[in-house]
Amino acid sequence: MQILRSLSIMLFTQVLVAVIVAVSPCLGKESLGAKPQMGWNTWNTLKTNFNQSIIEKSAQALVSDGLAKAGYNYVVLDEGWQAMTRDSNGRQQFNATKFPDGAISISKFIHNLGLKIGLYSDAGIYDCGFYPGSYGNEELDAQTYADWGIDYLKYDNCGGFHAGTISPRERFATMKSALLSTGAEILFSLCQWGQEFPWFWADQISESYRMSGDIHASFETDNSGVCKTAYCLNTGYAGVSVLTMINKMREISGFQSPGSWADMDMLEIGTGSMNEFQEQTHQSFWAALKSPLIIGADITKMNQTSLDILLNEEIIAINQDDLGTAISYVPELSVEGNTQIWAGPLTKGYVILALNYGNVTTDILIPWSKVPVLKTKSPFIYWVRDVWAGKELGVVTDSITLKNVSVAQTKVLRLSSA
Repeated sequence: MQILRSLSIMLFTQVLVAVIVAVSPCLGKESLGAKPQMGWNTWNTLKTNFNQSIIEKSAQALVSDGLAKAGYNYVVLDEGWQAMTRDSNGRQQFNATKFPDGAISISKFIHNLGLKIGLYSDAGIYDCGFYPGSYGNEELDAQTYADWGIDYLKYDNCGGFHAGTISPRERFATMKSALLSTGAEILFSLCQWGQEFPWFWADQISESYRMSGDIHASFETDNSGVCKTAYCLNTGYAGVSVLTMINKMREISGFQSPGSWADMDMLEIGTGSMNEFQEQTHQSFWAALKSPLIIGADITKMNQTSLDILLNEEIIAINQDDLGTAISYVPELSVEGNTQIWAGPLTKGYVILALNYGNVTTDILIPWSKVPVLKTKSPFIYWVRDVWAGKELGVVTDSITLKNVSVAQTKVLRLSSA
């Protein structure tokens, strides 16, 4: 019986992939998920405490602060937009107290700003806060989202235990099929905390997938019990620091590819939990590792330093580079507990990240011949730019020594032919 069930799941997935391939040409010049999505989400700062006024002001702030122009164009309403019950027709519905003008109104408001709207649901009967989930109602909910003009679905895995033996993978695939059947362009973002190692299968189902438990508003301090590797069976549902999230990506950055992005969770930049160097490091690694860039702070109260970090065009360009290849960890040049070196290719040139996560300011030596992506590129002569400093370092031969790299600081270097 188990063998038959496994075969049916495999067949279902193969059919789903065929459907995705068949409809891809209809998605326009750039298909969904061709590059990591960018935007803002309510959860990190507001949890379920948001309403129509807050969403409208936040959407307006995305535009007025220049974030929308920079590419942050999704406004994602996480858990808390829903009423606690479905309507008389069995459909999910907006909380009428929080959103008195209803779903179509908030959707049109966001679209009229030139932005896109996202909603949250769950692959269980209930979601994490016991609002109605979508399990068993996938087709109805998908069509409802399409009717409302929804562009993005964040799909959680709380309440999945109500589905008995049906795996997350199968439940997610059911919703993907339902979304495709609407004919609408709805980006599908899985939130399953790295459970069942989604980098092996999520490319067949979604445009992005969470590779770990929820992020914690801390640069280096995890909550108790958080596992430290991507392949830990206990994925750590909440409380993962920025540094641990980066470390987990050492094992799986090679899976990143257009149309299937490992999501390192929402950005904590602007929440007041980190200093400037820590926030730069946060943005640098999320960008170069090709994670979706989803702001989690209150953007109506963003300080200028954090805003400038989020708006850095060169860092965003690394994230949105057409090649879509993430940086890789370079253990030969890294010193555990002190420094990390990562490197990868861009459409034009290369990018290197050098992080000091030790306790003291340090110098970091990077020989070009020891960087895997550069090893076959002799002679080792490059034009180098320090991205965060906004400074051309000029032609550098054989190696570079980065002087006085501060604690928690990441140097981002762009290399091009000299």
